[in-house]
Amino acid sequence: MTRGLLIALTVAALLIAAMWALQRKLIYFPDASPVPSALQLFIRAEDVTLTTSDGLELGAWYVPPVGASREMTVLVANGNAGNRADRALLASDLADAGFATLLFDYRGYGGNPGEPSEKGLALDVRAAYRHLVDERRVPRERLLYFGESLGTGVVTELATEYPPAGMLLRSPFVDLASLGARHYPFLPVRLLLRDRFPVAESVARVDVPTTVVYGTADTIVPPDHSERVADAARGPVERVALPGVGHNDAVMFGGATIVDATVALAERALRAP
Repeated sequence: MTRGLLIALTVAALLIAAMWALQRKLIYFPDASPVPSALQLFIRAEDVTLTTSDGLELGAWYVPPVGASREMTVLVANGNAGNRADRALLASDLADAGFATLLFDYRGYGGNPGEPSEKGLALDVRAAYRHLVDERRVPRERLLYFGESLGTGVVTELATEYPPAGMLLRSPFVDLASLGARHYPFLPVRLLLRDRFPVAESVARVDVPTTVVYGTADTIVPPDHSERVADAARGPVERVALPGVGHNDAVMFGGATIVDATVALAERALRAP
């Protein structure tokens, strides 16, 4: 074996070892700082504490509708960065449109204890679901799931066990391994990845009205990923393609486009048999 080949193999081995050890640092980007009280951001809202089945207490906000209620509640699963304060505009806009909204932070986000992982986030979203269904008595036919990027993996997995009235998937990817392989083609991502989030596989198992929203200029979750998720959906699906919009553009975090898509989904869900 030549010295050059030995060096190359050593570097490759170190890269693979580093990816295995640090991969969750490349997936989750939590803002761990505490968030303000709900009433500091909303006229009417409640601070909520969710308790997971493994004993963690997570911060959340329940934001009721403003004015006439649609009698529909939106459970929001955030993307992989920031915390729920970054989604305050979304909740405010949904409230103005007549929706109640539950915003919560995953473990490790927004001052919450714990470290994020696929298994952990599944427990976190179930705590949010149980709060709405058990404590607020929200019936399934009045519950919408809203998943944002990584959160599409969270809500679609939840939906395989607890189907909602409808799902809005913003910037969904086929699965995390496929997405990771796109961004890191020089690494054996499919072999090493521990957290998978198989979105397309999950939506193929859930027969509910689904809306897929994505930007055509998204370089983080390429639009063909979102299109393939829409193709895989078992239930009736609507696509909302936003020309020239990127993954983190302001239009993705609230405003008329997102609200209109949610309103249309709610209407479809109410008409569904």
